[in-house]
Amino acid sequence: MIQITPQMRVLVAIEPVDFRRGVDGLAQQCRAALAEDPFSGAVFVFRNRQRTAVKLLVFDGQGFWLCHKRLSEGRFRWWPTASQAAAALRAHELQVLLSAGDPSATQAAADWRKVGT
Repeated sequence: MIQITPQMRVLVAIEPVDFRRGVDGLAQQCRAALAEDPFSGAVFVFRNRQRTAVKLLVFDGQGFWLCHKRLSEGRFRWWPTASQAAAALRAHELQVLLSAGDPSATQAAADWRKVGT
């Protein structure tokens, strides 16, 4: 079973991808467009051109997980924009994104902070 933990890197591809691609095609996209190793254990998030669906690609040490979520209504309103090929999210921000929300509006505490003495 796939579990997204706060320690995992989450990388969101800025540009849309062809959703006919499967595991191998998206792994190649990780290498070519994102310059990342698909075997690193990071969660890679891709969207389709219409912003109605996302795919997550994760390697768990034994094999790849490919998760696909398509919205029944509406579109993913928020998507990162940057000059880079990918943007980083925290695990709780990914959960908000998967609920078609705006992860930039979350006001959660940092994952780690020094405890004052």
